[in-house]
Amino acid sequence: MENKTILEKYGSYTFNDLEMKNRVSEKTYKLFHESLEKGEPLSKDLATEIAEAMKNWATEKGATHFTHWFSPLTGATAGKHDSFLEFHEGKPILEFSGKLLRKGESDASSFPSGGLRATFEARGYTAWDCTSPAFVKDNSLYIPTLFCSYTGEALDNKTPLLKSCDALSKSATKLLNLLGMENVSHVTSYVGSEQEYFLILDEHYQKRLDLKFTGRTLFGANPPKGQELDDHYYGNLEHRVSEFMKDLDNELWKYGIPAKTKHKEAAPSQFEIACIYRDVNTTTDNNHLLMELMQDIAKKHNLKCLLHEKPFATINGSGKHNNWSVVTNTNVNLFRLGNDPINNIPFLATLACIIKGVDEFSDLIRFSIASPENDNRLGGNEAPPAIISMYLGEELDNIINAIIEHSSINRKKNRFQTGVSVIPDFSKDNNDRNRTSPFAFTGNKFEFRGVGSSQSIAIVNTVLNGILAYEMVEMSQEIANGNKPIDVIRKYFSEHKRIIFNGDGYSKEWEIEAEARGLLNINNAIDAFECLKDEKNIKLFTELGIFSTNELSSRYEISLESYCKKVLVEALTAIKMVNNQIYPSSLEYLNSISQTAINLKSLKIDNEYIMDDIKYLNDLLAKMKNSCMELQNYVVIAKAEKNFYKKARYIKENILGELKLLRLCVDIAEIKIDKKYWPMPTYEDLLFSL
Repeated sequence: MENKTILEKYGSYTFNDLEMKNRVSEKTYKLFHESLEKGEPLSKDLATEIAEAMKNWATEKGATHFTHWFSPLTGATAGKHDSFLEFHEGKPILEFSGKLLRKGESDASSFPSGGLRATFEARGYTAWDCTSPAFVKDNSLYIPTLFCSYTGEALDNKTPLLKSCDALSKSATKLLNLLGMENVSHVTSYVGSEQEYFLILDEHYQKRLDLKFTGRTLFGANPPKGQELDDHYYGNLEHRVSEFMKDLDNELWKYGIPAKTKHKEAAPSQFEIACIYRDVNTTTDNNHLLMELMQDIAKKHNLKCLLHEKPFATINGSGKHNNWSVVTNTNVNLFRLGNDPINNIPFLATLACIIKGVDEFSDLIRFSIASPENDNRLGGNEAPPAIISMYLGEELDNIINAIIEHSSINRKKNRFQTGVSVIPDFSKDNNDRNRTSPFAFTGNKFEFRGVGSSQSIAIVNTVLNGILAYEMVEMSQEIANGNKPIDVIRKYFSEHKRIIFNGDGYSKEWEIEAEARGLLNINNAIDAFECLKDEKNIKLFTELGIFSTNELSSRYEISLESYCKKVLVEALTAIKMVNNQIYPSSLEYLNSISQTAINLKSLKIDNEYIMDDIKYLNDLLAKMKNSCMELQNYVVIAKAEKNFYKKARYIKENILGELKLLRLCVDIAEIKIDKKYWPMPTYEDLLFSL
């Protein structure tokens, strides 16, 4: 895409608001937006006209099919593709009705339901989400939809996200009206998502069963150089990578995805792309499409895009920073301090509610990022710790303390001085950044850094919206009961300051201090899942109408089942790699050096140094074989267990440990064995070949 045509082609693959306006009647366009503003369903006549316009636009773009595109509880997206082809009086025509636009049917029993649907209860429905634009991809019209069971339970991530948006808007509007913002009638959560990922050569990927089946390397010895020199971060882009990023940007802009920033990340072959803020629902759909496009475009450059949270054991993993803010229909960002923050009551009230919410529902926030993949990343010196805390910075700390202590505060305007005569001074931010904090205030938003790179941001934003909505309801009740807003704000600050921590979240000292403060340290996904059974969390979701008790129960079962299946796939893959590749190749090398030792002995030449290698490698291979057999036994026992909680616990306590022991044997063997015998690309090949 030439620079001069970026704006012309931006969003050209999407049936956006402008495209709709140009293709439907003025009356239909007006009624469509009125239905959105009022939260009312579209009439049949409106849907019919919009469907016809959408079909005409899509076929002009080369589309022959349409699909209801949804996000089931697998973590991926899904959709079946139907053609526009119909027959009228024996003649073929292209047809797309309002009914087909608004509603589709899918087999609900074939997706995770956590017991909500039995195998014989197959019917499920997809319903058009008219707040997110449709788009054309691979000759199909993709229509963003919700996905629910025949009996109405949500079987996707979008439905609860939209319900959380409604709950937040309702509760925030009521609170802000009480605080004197009478023109506020709607509040929207906005999100900007930063996506980290790895790129490796596809030819190397194809030779690694672990990458193919699990998304991460189960084995791999440390290369002589990793990321310790800090030379990769923000470094110059290799030509192949630059071409990939250029093609990716062009495609994203055509889909109306506002890609803004791209750069090298800290680890070798790791990169990041960030997009401009949009409403959370659109951003969520955009991020799903982004991940799909990244992998499609990588293939065109003979690359493989890895989205696993920890594809390489010895270097930084990948996350997805979730930058979250809340904005009124009058364009007021409730997380923006303003010129006089200590007297900015709407800002202080929102801040107080989120501080209270993060403190009271830190377990829910930890659940929202829980997965076996993220367990490999969280808590290391590369990602936020498993302890949920908030970073506010010096200025906000001073404001909170002043309110608690009934004192005044002078807000300083700081200047940054370079000390170079030809470089002018400039104003600097009033707060530094804390990259070790999981939930950090960054000026006009909160950045949640715990989301895994492959995860849907729908889950975490459903939780954040719900927590803020719940606390705003409580604050509104307290104000309606006659309490002054500033007194309620002061109480929230005083009672929940323990969640605020501005220091080094990676330090061992913080773990000790956090325990003394009474903060949770949930260091594995299985324990994180348990919060869905907590009455306070059930109350939050059910009272706000985000989840029913049955839906929460299903999420708990699905989370455990998914954990078990993913780790068992890792174990079975490790066993196959050892038995079919690593062990035979190692024996071949052992045989080679053994023959060398025999030859030297026959020539009466000292061979003790080779005998030492033979004995060491022989013992190592024996340990490898025994560990592999032990792992196989654990897998058999785990598979026989029917209770998912017991199965997950058994897997964590036995299989994960044995996988580490097996890896240790394999990685030592890799170091000892001649590279020409090693049956797969090493970390040197994977990380330093672009």
